[in-house]
Formats: sequence, C-alpha cells, structure tokens
Amino acid sequence: MEKIKINSAEILCVGTELLLGDIVNTNAAYLSLRLAELGISVYHHTVVGDNPERLKKAFSDALSRSELVLVTGGLGPTCDDLTRETAAELFSMPLELSKDILAQIRGYFSSSGREMTDNNKRQAMVPRGATVLHNDCGTAPGLMLERDGRMMMLMPGVPREMKAMYEKQILPILKERSDRTIVSRNVHLFGIGESAAESILIDMMNEGVNPTVAPYAKEGEVRIRVTAAAENEKAALSMCDETIEKIRATEVGKYIYGVDVGSLEAAVVKRLKEKKMTLSCAESCTGGLVAKRIVDIPGCSEVFYGSAVTYANSAKESVLGVDAKTLAEHGAVSADTAIEMARGARRIYGTDIAVSITGIAGPGGGTPEKPVGTVYMAISKADGEQVKKLSLSSQRDRDFLRHVATSNALHFVLEQLK
Repeated sequence: MEKIKINSAEILCVGTELLLGDIVNTNAAYLSLRLAELGISVYHHTVVGDNPERLKKAFSDALSRSELVLVTGGLGPTCDDLTRETAAELFSMPLELSKDILAQIRGYFSSSGREMTDNNKRQAMVPRGATVLHNDCGTAPGLMLERDGRMMMLMPGVPREMKAMYEKQILPILKERSDRTIVSRNVHLFGIGESAAESILIDMMNEGVNPTVAPYAKEGEVRIRVTAAAENEKAALSMCDETIEKIRATEVGKYIYGVDVGSLEAAVVKRLKEKKMTLSCAESCTGGLVAKRIVDIPGCSEVFYGSAVTYANSAKESVLGVDAKTLAEHGAVSADTAIEMARGARRIYGTDIAVSITGIAGPGGGTPEKPVGTVYMAISKADGEQVKKLSLSSQRDRDFLRHVATSNALHFVLEQLK
C-alpha cells in the first residue's frame, strides 16, 4: 500500500469529562505544537463526549476533511470507552483479540501487584489490518488505521501515556510522511498593547503568507509569532530571522525585550547570567510574586539571592531599614519608601542589583491622591538608584494589578541590565 503523505491534520479529543471542565484539555495544545514542528498544519480541534452516535459523526466529519486525525481518549476498559470500536467500524476493520497484547496487559497488572479484571480484555481488541502502537506507560495500546488516503491514530487520553506514545511510536511515522518543516519564533514585547502593535505591523501581517506574522496578547504583554514553512529547519529559521529584523526596524522594535525567551522572568535570569550579576527583591503589595516568578526559572539560584516580603510598615523598618520618618512623611506607597526598600534589600542580600515594589492593589485602601493601582518601584545599584511610578487601572481586579506590577518590576530590571 502506498504511504499517505500528510500535510494537514486535526485533533479530536474524546471524553465527557473534558466537556464538563473536570479535566483541562492539554493534549490538543501539545499535539498542535508537535505537529507544527513537522510542517503539518492543524485546521480543527474537536472535543466530543462518550456518546456512540456523536462520536461516530465526529470521526466521520474529521476523516472527510483531514488527511490525518489524531484521537486521544476512549481507549480504556470500561463500557463508555468507545474510540476503538467506532474507528474500527468507520474503517471497516473488524475487531480481533490480540493474544500478544493481552499477554502484555496481564504482565502490566502482574508487575504492579494487581489482578486484571475481565473488562481489560477489551483493550486487547485490535481492528484487523491496523498497526498497534505500544504503550510503555499504561495498559491501553494505541492504533494506526489507514484507508482511502486517510489516516487515524488513536492514543490514550492520559497525557503522560499519550506523550510517550507520540514520541516513541507516532513521531517517527509522521516524519516520513511530511515533506516540509514549519518553524515559529516568538518576539516578546512589553510596554505596548496588542492593538497598537498590530496597527504598526498591519501591512506585514496582511502581506505575510510565508512567513506569517501574528500578534497574541497576554496579561500586560504582547507576543508576535513569526512562522515560516520550508524544506528544512535551517531554511525556515533563516526566513523567520529576516522577518524579525524587519519588525525590529519598526516602532515596535523599541518594545522588544527578547526573542524566544519565554517570559520576562526568563529574560531577567538569562540577562543576569550574561552580565554575571546578582539580584534581590523587596516586596510589599506583590507579596513575593516577583520572587516567585524568578524562582520558577530553572537555574535562577546562580543569580537570584532572595526577597524580603515586608507588608507591614514595621517590617519595612525592622527588616529593610526604611526610616520611620520616611514612612510618616511620605507613606508606605511612595518613591522615597520604594528607594529605601531597594537599598535595604541590596544591603541585606549583598547583591549587585535590587528591585523593590510597593503599592495599592485594592480593592480598598485607595485615596484621591493615591488611588487603587498606584505603584512605586525602585532599583538600587552601586552606581545609583532609580524609581518609577505606575498608575494602573483601578477597574481591574487585585490579582491582575499585582501581576502587571510584577511584570513592570521585572522589565525595570531588564532595562537596568542593558
């Protein structure tokens, strides 16, 4: 049989629990990313519950419009696991018991000290002519079915099992079936909104077919994704890099804080390592969120020493050495207090640079002079100190204000490390 060449695909995830929101569907996002690496375009995501008629229609619709359908879920031993049976019916491949798979399932249960129940035999039923995809992490084998220029691959719904099966069983097959490579690079912006970035790059976005340019907003940031398709990775990367240089040449360029850095905190850690500098924090309204975001980055221990969370004025005085007179005359939320907090953190931890943040996150506590959303942050270095004031929207909730405040603090550090 001639091998089917794959250029487009869709992902179909089975499980009523996904529709109810009991489980977050991470499988679809993972598979989309991995397929893009192979140059396989994903045009549809579908989630369908454990209902035989709806499942059959979803499978039939997917096969009618896509060369490849990747299915996760519904391969278990219970009566509502219908993926295997539905696929076998659509491909006209009658189910047959595989003694080899049954032996593997028995061995899996035996090795874990459990007794296999009779319903697990369902997982050993294989459509005649299908290719078995071995499951090294569980009992449900995957299946690959091909017919009339269409391919369907069935995988377990458990993310750990699905990912292992994709890496070891499916990826090698798909690499043989794709004739191009798609590469995406991400340009990270801070200090400009999505609509403003789009208005600057609109011509590039409208004219760009290969590479494509697309903006994506996240809390307080914008990501520009540049995607190119070519015969190999090197050629696609070269196309992306050429477009990124064009973006840098626009007004958007001054807002770029990194390419493929992942996040502000990752960029901070990377830049500190490059500069061989160390960082500490002093936080009030953010309650340690700046430190938390930095500590989320592996390897940060080389450059990040610690954070003093001083919410009460007494803590600002006793821990950081903020002058009581400063607090009395200017208040906890002020430029003077922020500077003394940063100065105290740098002294305590002995770092090259320290950043502080103090503000009013709400919903209460604001005044006409200092409304909710007023934030001060300061940087302390051996060669001087700088302070910045933010007036964030008081209409946003407390969590949003604190997140955006930490993002600004991290970006403030990046600016000082240029």
